[in-house]
Amino acid sequence: MKKLHSFLLGAAFLLSAPAAVAQKFGYVDSEFVMSKMPAYAQAQQELNTLSGNWQKEIESQKKDLDKLYRNYQVEEVLLTEPMKKKRQDEILKKEQDVKAYQNKIFGYEGQLFKKRQELTKPVQDQVFESIEKVAKKKQLGIVFDKAGDLTMLYTNPIHDYTEFVLEELGLASEDRNQPGQKGAVRTVTTPKTPAAETDAATDSDGSAAPASKTRQPTRSTNTRPASRKN
Repeated sequence: MKKLHSFLLGAAFLLSAPAAVAQKFGYVDSEFVMSKMPAYAQAQQELNTLSGNWQKEIESQKKDLDKLYRNYQVEEVLLTEPMKKKRQDEILKKEQDVKAYQNKIFGYEGQLFKKRQELTKPVQDQVFESIEKVAKKKQLGIVFDKAGDLTMLYTNPIHDYTEFVLEELGLASEDRNQPGQKGAVRTVTTPKTPAAETDAATDSDGSAAPASKTRQPTRSTNTRPASRKN
């Protein structure tokens, strides 16, 4: 969450200045807030569905590749050298195509990454706006994100403004004025990027293996609400 993480940069700047000592500060757990938002849960569900469908497509392509390889093994003794070379090239191209498609979907800035940004950005913006409103109402000069990269070794609940953000979003719990019991927070599972399982059968310099020897193509194996503050 780039905008939420910008709070950390602002905090670092303010803390480096002498005037920062007089600043009132607080922190918010953005992950906890988002886990309570129906729009975020819906976005994650859609991402999980898309991810599952894309993974099925990749598995189907890998089955086709495996079929090509098995057929080649069975018929290899009957093939001439030119025929072997042709079949090997077909398998090699299929391997490269599968790997390229997998990277296109699940790789860095692939389709899943872009779709996640598209679906979650409106929710992130809504959370940021609510944090900003709470910061202004409570006259906070610094707001940390407990779910961000900043390591918080100790947090005093008196500085926790997460519940106020939930209240701003209309998601505050009825018992928000009561001390909460510590425990694990249940969140929606973010789809994981499947590890690349198919490697292109190429030499170290990126070229296809020579056909002088029969090449065996690579087979794919398959809480927390704290006490309410005023």
